[in-house]
Amino acid sequence: MTTPTTSSPSGSLVLDAEALYRELLRGVRSMMNNPGGTHLAGIASGGAWLAERLQKDLGLDGAPGVLSSVMHRDDFAQRGLAAGAQTALPFDVNGADIIVLDDVLYTGRTIRAVLNELFDYGRPASVRLAVLVDRGGRELPVHAEFAAARVALPATQSLALARDEQGAFQFQVHQAREA
Repeated sequence: MTTPTTSSPSGSLVLDAEALYRELLRGVRSMMNNPGGTHLAGIASGGAWLAERLQKDLGLDGAPGVLSSVMHRDDFAQRGLAAGAQTALPFDVNGADIIVLDDVLYTGRTIRAVLNELFDYGRPASVRLAVLVDRGGRELPVHAEFAAARVALPATQSLALARDEQGAFQFQVHQAREA
């Protein structure tokens, strides 16, 4: 797989989020064991945007699930309750084949938190992870079954998915603030 990336004049990484989305669409389509029995659940917010668009582009009935990591984060005391999306799973989790979607996989801590959240709703038959970008740096033994791209970024940078008014995706690279 070729990662749709370029460098800006300043030498920073530029990712083509729309090209990566098309690769993710192809990958998720190949992961669908039983299109009628496989459910998509996106991690709020970037993963939820991906799940929403994939649900439509794959022609799946119903709405995708949304998973919030807020209640199970190991840094809850520092972060507190975010005003973001709450978990909503419009399907029975028990016995379901679920593909969890996220925009960027980094340490694995968010994935651990959403798995705890998911199991609060029941016991799925299988849970697989698909991400737009895997940036390495794992702190936990978490692996995406499908990643549209693998990139290396310094720990001082963060990568965030954004979307415009028309729903087109783009990535934003931010420098971490000095403590």
